[in-house]
Amino acid sequence: MARDKLGDEELNAREKDYANHSSSSSQDFGPNGEKADPDRKQSVINMKLQNPLAGMSHDELMTDVEQFAKEHNLDYALDDLQKGALVAQNKAGFENFDQLTDDDKTLIREEKLHRWKQPRMLYYMTILCAGSAIVQGMDQSAVNGAQAFYFPYFGIGDEQVWLQGLINGAPYLCSAVIGCWSTKPLNYYLGRRAAAYKNGRWWNLLLARFALGFAVGAKSSTTPVYAAEWSAIPHPNRSFVKTDCLTSAPPEIRGALAMMWQMWTAFGIMLGFIAGVVFGGVRIPAGVDDTQWRMILGSTAIPPMFVCAQVYLVPESPRWYMSKGRYEKAFESLQRFRWSRFQAARDLYYIHKQIVIEYELQEGKNLLKEFFVVPRNRRAAQSSFFVMFMQQFCGVNVIAYYSTVIFQDSGFSRSNALLVSMGTGIVNWLFAIPAVYTIDTFGRRNLLLVTFPLMGIMLLVTGFSFFAPEGIGRLAGVATGIYLFMVVYSPGEGPVPFTYSAEAFPLYIREYGMAFATATTWGFNFILSLTWPALEATFTTPGAFGFYAFWNFFGWAFAYFCLPETKERTLEELDTVFSVRTRDHAKYYLDMLPWYMSKYVFRRDVEPRKPLHALE
Repeated sequence: MARDKLGDEELNAREKDYANHSSSSSQDFGPNGEKADPDRKQSVINMKLQNPLAGMSHDELMTDVEQFAKEHNLDYALDDLQKGALVAQNKAGFENFDQLTDDDKTLIREEKLHRWKQPRMLYYMTILCAGSAIVQGMDQSAVNGAQAFYFPYFGIGDEQVWLQGLINGAPYLCSAVIGCWSTKPLNYYLGRRAAAYKNGRWWNLLLARFALGFAVGAKSSTTPVYAAEWSAIPHPNRSFVKTDCLTSAPPEIRGALAMMWQMWTAFGIMLGFIAGVVFGGVRIPAGVDDTQWRMILGSTAIPPMFVCAQVYLVPESPRWYMSKGRYEKAFESLQRFRWSRFQAARDLYYIHKQIVIEYELQEGKNLLKEFFVVPRNRRAAQSSFFVMFMQQFCGVNVIAYYSTVIFQDSGFSRSNALLVSMGTGIVNWLFAIPAVYTIDTFGRRNLLLVTFPLMGIMLLVTGFSFFAPEGIGRLAGVATGIYLFMVVYSPGEGPVPFTYSAEAFPLYIREYGMAFATATTWGFNFILSLTWPALEATFTTPGAFGFYAFWNFFGWAFAYFCLPETKERTLEELDTVFSVRTRDHAKYYLDMLPWYMSKYVFRRDVEPRKPLHALE
């Protein structure tokens, strides 16, 4: 972002203010010559990002708004900007502001009392983002049924396990290596909407699937960010940080919106399975090449057509307009997503002040270095890596990509295997819906602690069922194990990783954090897709399922000892959470094992649990 687009005078003023308020935290050494605590420095940064208007007097605020309106040709909206600035600075005290009309106050009250009463454009854009998630889910699961047809068509036999894995996993290799990291330049030069829009022989199929990963990676990072940037401002007095894609969403509906991407991705996965059943049963006339796999993969082009038709009917992100210095367009964009010009003006000014602070705090810093050097950031990266890694190595995408083959190996016919696989997609989506409630009710860490061992047990049930003689017993055991696995996965490792990763990182490095997180999940997605055929051939199907069952039990141990809880924590509270060293976190929960045994196993009266930190 060019410095002159924000205004040199404003940046200079903010730099002076920053120096006055946080000089000790901006130095490498403290007042007594000791080295400054990086976590303390980070806490000061997050406090400024949480409310950049804090500490400004009424006169300072009004003068700043006048200057802002003059610099960006918004004098016609000065009255609304001034009212909006007062509310953005102190939303809790809006009832006492004489400058607000009764209609203005009614609108603010309704933001809390009628949280789902939103302009039509907001819901239209929600449908657009849901469509993008459906596209991604369908792209992932369509290969499940298609491979039952295209491997025989291309003459790729069971002995060519690495080639099978490479073709199936090619999109995720491209997503991890290229797609996720292309998000920033694509968003900057093309805008959020355009980045969401781009979307013979066996090696032709391989190249096509690899290219698919470029769009999948960029879209998976871009669409949620676009959804966030017009949703609402993070109100200073109610700043719960749910996800990166929803840090700007209305606090009253942020928890539910945080689940939208995962839930509709699961719906797309279900559609991919349905496509396998519908087109896998098509009868091909004699003398015509086997084309069912073409229809299955081709059907995934239908949802993107609707998304592409929608995408240019919504405004561009206001933050993107503002990064280009086009504040009038940003104001027009915001007005389409707010009930009144006053609310749009409030959000425009607040977003502007956040951008100023973000740019100021990033200027002259090596953000990649701070990502790993600052202990608070490093612990967030460690936790994010874990939940993203486990989203793949819990084994869910073994089922998403290979369940049709697995069911065939257990004794189902190809048509029945496709049908039973469709059931796994339906179960995955249905049980993702309750996660809208459970993700904030039970917490991220608790959901993982409950679901990891259950997923491990279900994978063992599935694997051991292959030792049973061929027949109904084996079929029932395999189907039951896989179905119950999906039931447990959907409210646990399904929604938690993206939610956790997005809220763990401080705002000023969150772009890097989410690129790191999404690259992690797509990278291990590729490894799983590539290695499953070889793993199954080497260790047999029971051994391969046992391998992933082990990782679930490992995941439980790591989550218990090393994973902090982030549910409903503000930015400052997250600094406290991630300031606890991993070794201290692990020792605390090791010492707490007898307490948990006494309270929950032996049902004894015990002393209150000693807190890990001041927030408990």
